[in-house]
Amino acid sequence: MAGTETPAPSLGIGDVAEQTGLSVHALRFYEREGLLVGPVRRTAGGRRRYSALDVEWLLVCVKLRESGMPLADLKQFAELVRHGPGNEAERLQLLEAHQRRVDAQIRALEECRSVITWKVGVYADHLARGQADGLWDPTA
Repeated sequence: MAGTETPAPSLGIGDVAEQTGLSVHALRFYEREGLLVGPVRRTAGGRRRYSALDVEWLLVCVKLRESGMPLADLKQFAELVRHGPGNEAERLQLLEAHQRRVDAQIRALEECRSVITWKVGVYADHLARGQADGLWDPTA
């Protein structure tokens, strides 16, 4: 029929777990903790049904958590998004603070990598020359 729209497909919790890398348990936790931006729809039988937007939001959440965003900050971000337009400056402030933390972690990891690279070079050089005896030998 002309003018009728096909409803957007919805996904079950197992499909969403597969697409996001979150466990079914984690998805239930996210819902219980108010980390989603909208209510999860349910079938008449009570099964959760997720939209494409739910999955998109969860993928953002996964990256924010993987990058070390505290749960409290993620919850605050979700709450701001749920409230809709008008709080974008607060959202930006929250994201910028997290970005600064991630940038600091990256700098620290780069320093660690530099030390590791140096030590790998020392050991590789000594082993290549057959002179590895005594490298950090606590018995010497």
